[in-house]
This record gives sequence, C-alpha cells and structure tokens, in this order.
Amino acid sequence: MRILMISSLYMLLLIVFSSCNSKQQADLLLVNANIYTINNEFELVEAMAIKYGTIVSTGSSESVLASYKAPETIDMEGKYIYPGFIDPHSHYMGYSSQLPHANLWMSNSMYDIVERLEKNRENNLGGWLLGRGWDQNHFARKEMPDNSMLNEAFPDVPVYIVRVDGHAALANDLALSLAEIDAETTVTGGEIALLNGNPSGLLIDKAMTLVTSIIPQPGKDDMIQLLKKGQQNLFAVGITSVCDAGLSKANVLLLDSLQKEGVLDIRVYAMLDPSEENLEHFIPQGPYVTEQLSVRSIKHYADGALGSRGALMRVPYSDQPATTGILVDEIDAIRRTCALAIGHGYQVNTHCIGDSAVRLMLDLYAEFLEKENDLRWRIEHAQIVSPDDLAKFGMYSVIPSIQAIHAVSDMSWAEDRVGPDRIKGAYAYRDLINQLGWLPNGSDFPVEQINPLFSYHAAFTRTNEVGYPPGGWYPEQALTREEALKGMTIWAAKANFEEDTRGSLEPGKFADFVVMDQDLLTVDSKNIYTLPVLETWINGKRVF
Repeated sequence: MRILMISSLYMLLLIVFSSCNSKQQADLLLVNANIYTINNEFELVEAMAIKYGTIVSTGSSESVLASYKAPETIDMEGKYIYPGFIDPHSHYMGYSSQLPHANLWMSNSMYDIVERLEKNRENNLGGWLLGRGWDQNHFARKEMPDNSMLNEAFPDVPVYIVRVDGHAALANDLALSLAEIDAETTVTGGEIALLNGNPSGLLIDKAMTLVTSIIPQPGKDDMIQLLKKGQQNLFAVGITSVCDAGLSKANVLLLDSLQKEGVLDIRVYAMLDPSEENLEHFIPQGPYVTEQLSVRSIKHYADGALGSRGALMRVPYSDQPATTGILVDEIDAIRRTCALAIGHGYQVNTHCIGDSAVRLMLDLYAEFLEKENDLRWRIEHAQIVSPDDLAKFGMYSVIPSIQAIHAVSDMSWAEDRVGPDRIKGAYAYRDLINQLGWLPNGSDFPVEQINPLFSYHAAFTRTNEVGYPPGGWYPEQALTREEALKGMTIWAAKANFEEDTRGSLEPGKFADFVVMDQDLLTVDSKNIYTLPVLETWINGKRVF
C-alpha cells in the first residue's frame, strides 16, 4: 500500500512538473499589444514570442502565454506594433556622408544659402565648403541660380552645393578651376551651363562628377562614425532596412565588414552602381546575401530629374521648349548590364523620371524579360508615364518603385514643367498599382526627409503636412492607408526579394518592429507628421 501511495504521489508531481515545462522556451514575449502583422489577412494580434531574433509565434496574449515562457515578458499596454519600416529607395551612405554639410533644405534665396554656408564653415572638408538641399522653386524668381554670389562671398574657398534632387549642383569659380572646367568642357550625359559664354557654375547630372571626383572624402574612421549617426537617425523614425540605390565596391565591402563586426545593425539591400569594378567583382559570383546585406541588383540612370529639367521627355518641356532633358547613361551600356544581370541572377533597377526614359527602359527590358516573370526588374521613380506605356509594367512584371512624397514636394511646379495633359500621367500611383497589384513606396532620402511617415501620409492624402490642397492633388491617384502601409513594409520587402524574412510580423521572420502609441490606420492624418516612434527593434533587440 505504501509503495502504491508513493508511486501515485510521484506520478502527480511528474504531471505537475511536466505541465510547467511543457511551455516552449522563448527569449522575449510581448503581450497586450495591437500588432499589425501585415500578413495576407492583414491580421491584428495581441502578442508575439521571439527567440534567437526571430518571431516564433503570434496570437492572443492568452495563447502565447499558455504556450511560451521567456526570461522577459513585456506588457505593451495597448501600444501599436508594426513591422520595421523599409525604405525601398534611399541613399543611406550618401545621407550619412553629408551629415556635416550645410543644410540648404527650404532655403529661399542665394542670400539665405550664403548665410547658411558661412555658419557651417567649421565643418568644411579638406578646405571645401559643401552643402545640399537648395531648390530654386523656393526662390522668388524660381530660376536656376548662377555662382556670382558664391564667388563674391567665398573667393578663396572652393564651394560646391548640391540641389535637393541630387541631379544638379552649383560650384563657385575656384571649384570650377580646380576641376579644370571651362567653356570648352563637355560631358556625355550631363550639362555645363554657360552664362555670357562662360560656365555659370551650374552643373547637371554627369557634369557634377567633374567636381565630385576631386572633393576630399571622409576617412574610414570618420565615415564609420557618420554611418553610425545616420543609422541612429533612421532608427529614430522606425526604419530597420534600407535599399541603398547606387553603391561602389568599396562602400559595399565597408558595409559588409561593419555589419559582421556588429558596428552596424541596419539591414541594407545594395543596388550596385554599374562601374566596371562592380560588374567584374560582384556579378560573376551571383547574388551575395547575408542576414543584414543583400547584393543582387544594379542601378542605372536613364535620365535626370524633373526639377532641374534633366528628366527625359518625349516632347519638350512646357516651360522650356528648347529642351527635352538628358539621357544620362548610354542605352548600349544599360543593354550590356541587362545581359549580364539576366545571366547571373541580378535585378536591374533604372532611374526613370521622364516619360521618354520610362518608355525607353520598358522597351529595353522587354528585350530580356519573358512575360509574367519573377525577376522583379524595377523602374525607379516612374514619375511621368505615358498612358500607352502603363500596361507594359504588368505585361513584363516590371515593378514601379515610387516615392509618394515626391508628388507633394513637386505639386507646386510640376504642371508647369509638363503641362495639363502630361500631368495626368504623373505621380499616377493608382494607375501604377493597378498594373501588378502592389507598389513599393520609399522616400529617396536625402532628396526628401528620412521619415517614412511623410511618404505614407502623401500616398493616401495627396496633400502636404498642413492638408494642402484640400481634397488632395489629383486625388484619384491616391492609395488607401492599408496600401500605403504595405508599401513601406511587405511590398518594400518584396521589391527586394526579402518578403520571406521581413516586411511582416509572422513566425519565421526577423523580429524587426516599430512601437508607436497611435494606430496609423485610423489616426487623424493631420497628426501623422508629428507622430513619434517610441521604440525600434531589430532581431529582437531594442536599437532605439
């Protein structure tokens, strides 16, 4: 009898012990939250279990707590959690390297620019005075400037200031002299503006490289610190992954080494610039993919920007009939890249702003792509598209990679450039999303501000931060809030072949997420520009 009683007690203890230990082990549990999974059902759940930096379960708080145990459980107190924001077209390296430069954003005159440059003298690099962000459309006369005021204010210092779009710059005479630029200098794929027979200081597209090639660059240690600062700025607005559009071999290798050393946590999808060095080093070995870095795409420039009238148009500009824009990269060079890419599993992503550039590249892509393929070649920006060309996106499965914030930034002058008929095919996001059923939406920072919520807001409101114009600018081209959120999460990941590891909060994917105290799907749109990101997590680790 005693043996039987001991045996029964043992069995009871074993059952209790087994029950306590039947829960699966996790590293972190988040409960009592509002989690937008962005899965196929756009499901909203309460809890998430994380192990080894990966999501292992989502569901109700009760079900997750019943199935998992962890050394840390966080009560989120009803806060909202979203997948880490992904910018599918940006310039992280360029943004970071330019952090010390004079900020010329929203400058309203050359007087304003000179004053800002004066205040930033202490941050000059190698004796050069540098700045970025000016836009002549904010000047009283809205005309491209010349360098006369720069020459007067800085006669003994080389000055180089980049337009907001990165496709034009103004250099003073000393900088032009150091670059050996004179009235006889020419460059394919760019323009050196003349005034009274001499260079005015205005350089467009590839003409800019004549000066940038002689400007001192930050040393490695300085660049590492700038990348860390840039990364932290991105984390502060919820960005966990960027697509860096146009990188050199040296920059890709630097990013890879810093990620492997644990110096950088940001995830990067690298678009290679089409240099011979890149084409020879990376392409033959096929895509290179780690958990933090993906190298499997090449970026070309078919044209310039609309604001500097470098975008390649089918017919002349409405406000400058003497020009149709600039073909930046030669078609034969792009065709060669396409052939290399398709033979080695690489994606081709081409900057196309004007309707002629879009048509040229869609037709060129068609030489290589079968219909209904999954190669995911992209048209970056797809800003002005002829209605006759829209169907080609769907026909050849070409992704239009857009930045909705551009529509809002450009709306005060874009119609002047292209006229009332062509503007109907400009920034036409509803027409574009109808081609494939999905649409990645980025910012192109530092052309725009880094906050992804600005482009999110622009996508569904078609207004600026103060709600202008009432009802939206060509509101028939607006996206829904759900589409806008997908554009910077799961659709951005899909544009980068990364939808299996990020872009939604589902088991098996990286625990990259953003915590906010507002519901982006219902919050008053007028408050979106000031919404704070409370926390940013990568790989189950809080980074902000």
